[in-house]
Amino acid sequence: MVARVANGQAALDALKLHHVDVVVLDIEMPVMDGMAALPALLAADPGLRIIMASTLTTRGADIALQAMRLGAADYVPKPSAGGVASDRNFSVELIEKIKGLAKLRRRTEGALAAQVMLPEPLHLGPRPRKPLRLLAIGSSTGGPNALFALVPALGKNLPVPVILTQHMPPAFTPILAEHITRLGFMPCREAHSGDILHNGEILLAPGDRHLLIHRHGASMVVELSTAPPENFCRPAVDPMLRSACEATDGGLLVLMLTGMGHDGLLGTRDVVNAGGAAIAQDEASSVVWGMPGAIARESLAYAILPLAQIGAKTRSMLGARP
Repeated sequence: MVARVANGQAALDALKLHHVDVVVLDIEMPVMDGMAALPALLAADPGLRIIMASTLTTRGADIALQAMRLGAADYVPKPSAGGVASDRNFSVELIEKIKGLAKLRRRTEGALAAQVMLPEPLHLGPRPRKPLRLLAIGSSTGGPNALFALVPALGKNLPVPVILTQHMPPAFTPILAEHITRLGFMPCREAHSGDILHNGEILLAPGDRHLLIHRHGASMVVELSTAPPENFCRPAVDPMLRSACEATDGGLLVLMLTGMGHDGLLGTRDVVNAGGAAIAQDEASSVVWGMPGAIARESLAYAILPLAQIGAKTRSMLGARP
């Protein structure tokens, strides 16, 4: 840590004195609050990566996601009165995001060029063997900004429904759905038990609930589950993929975006074995190459692509019209 200051104006002053890769910016501060400081900091250093620290409230979630659409790189919810475990989880998440965003900045600016080693050999997974009837997206650390870039690239006329699990607390998921809808492409909303999937619509797993999909006649129907967390997460990507794979008889396309850990690995393996396919975000465009890296290293990814290329590839694989 190069500096610790009490308000946004002091952060601007500190930026003139220190080289900074990542700023953790509280939303609520005296003199200049986080939303006022955000554009000023980015104007002073356009390559700066800013993490917004927000309260675990609907208002805090809305402001944090507004900030991300205005240029913040990520967010972290401040620990509530949950004791030591809550503080520990906050620390782990914050440190992981700081390290990932610092690497991403240096990689983008070429500062790591001298340290780049030959990439480990990765073998691509098989092409789909079944007709693709559903798109499933998994994301975690860095996921909201990745989604804000991906959804416009997917367009408005996907010929299949979309289901999405983003690791997020309950106060944040309805706000994420609203912000995705405001992009003006596919509508997105939190899923509810009994919802029927429709082409060109995104259903998002609510915080603290696994999103499961079941076949009911000609329709695919949502079930929300309070089953125990998987991979320390609820919602988790793996149960979503397992259930969707069964409901579509393997006709599932998986997009695995930036995220810490390996949630989604086992579910993607089931999908590929059943005749579906997966696309992984590449390391260079990921904040943390945990979840996509896990399926890439297991040779499950039919394509490993920069975020900017995933939308077009997905549309092509799903047969979306121009």
